[in-house]
Amino acid sequence: MKNNQGGFTLVEIAIVLVIIGLLLGGVLKGQELINSAKVKNFATDFRNIPLFIYGYQDKYRALPGDDKNAQVHVAATTNGDGNGVIDGNWNATTGESFNFWQHVRLAGLAAGTTDVTAADYLPKNADGGQIGITSGVNSPITTLKGSYVICSGGVLGKFAKQLDITMDDGNTATGSMQVIGTGNAAAATTAVTDAATFTICLAF
Repeated sequence: MKNNQGGFTLVEIAIVLVIIGLLLGGVLKGQELINSAKVKNFATDFRNIPLFIYGYQDKYRALPGDDKNAQVHVAATTNGDGNGVIDGNWNATTGESFNFWQHVRLAGLAAGTTDVTAADYLPKNADGGQIGITSGVNSPITTLKGSYVICSGGVLGKFAKQLDITMDDGNTATGSMQVIGTGNAAAATTAVTDAATFTICLAF
C-alpha cells in the first residue's frame, strides 16, 4: 500500500525561511528608522532653541523671557527683569524660563500657543517629555557650564546615548551635552540603561 502523505521539500522550507528572514529584517529596519527619526527630532529641538535666542536678541536687543520691555516689543503678558539672565529652572511653571516660550512665539520665531494657561503651552519632545531653557547659573547639572542650558526630559536611555554620540563626545557624563542621573550629578554612559528615562541637557 502506497503512503500518500507528503511533506515539505527542502526547497519549500528554504523559501519559507527566506520570506520570514525578509519580514524580520523589514521590521527591524523599520524600528531602526523610527528610532533614528526620534533622535533627529531631539537634536532639532536642541539646535533650534539657540536660534530663537539669537533671533530675539537681534530683533529686540534683549533676551526672551528676561526682556523688560516684552509687553511693548511683542505684546507679552509679562516682562522680565532685564538683568541679562533667564531666571528660573528649565522646567519651571512660572517666571522667565517659563515666559521664554511666549516671548519667542509672539516674536514669530517659534511655533506653538502663546496662551500661558493652555495645557500645551510648554513644548514637548518626541518622547512626550518637557523641553526647557535656563541660564547657565541655574544649570541642573553641576559639571555642565555655559551661558545657557537647554534640557529635555523623559528621554529613553537608548536615545540619550545616541543623541550624545550625534551631538557631543559620546560620553553622557562629560562635554557640552550631559545626562542627569540622581540629583545634580551627570550619569556615566554605563549607568544610562536603554529602557529607563533620563533628562538630557546641553550647554552653549
